Amino acid sequence: MAEGWTRSLLGDVIEAYSAGIEAHGLNPNAVQVMAEAGVDIAHHQSKVLGSLKDINFDHVVRVCGRANDHCLAFSGHPKLMHVSFDDPPALARNARSPQEVLGHYRRVRDEIKALVLTLPDALLRS
Repeated sequence: MAEGWTRSLLGDVIEAYSAGIEAHGLNPNAVQVMAEAGVDIAHHQSKVLGSLKDINFDHVVRVCGRANDHCLAFSGHPKLMHVSFDDPPALARNARSPQEVLGHYRRVRDEIKALVLTLPDALLRS
């Protein structure tokens, strides 16, 4: 969702990449709630951090606790920023209905959008 928002809102300012500790494939709930907000991420791919190891990043924004704890060293010594969001799939495991599941995804989607909108200023200050 973070890559989708960044490409949609700031694609002319920030070149966004997304990867995780493990590749799980695209979550259909994330695809659905992003589509509801007008952002198509259906063509995105689930990637692992190692697949991006040869890219020299200026900044790396980590958006979950596990990434913060297990983040690889990146070439070029980028500036690191960490913002923790709830993990929608983890929240969905305890949901009592499909609507509650989507509610978790929508909330985190909106929180990520709010962060993305702050990135140009936040990255300049870091």
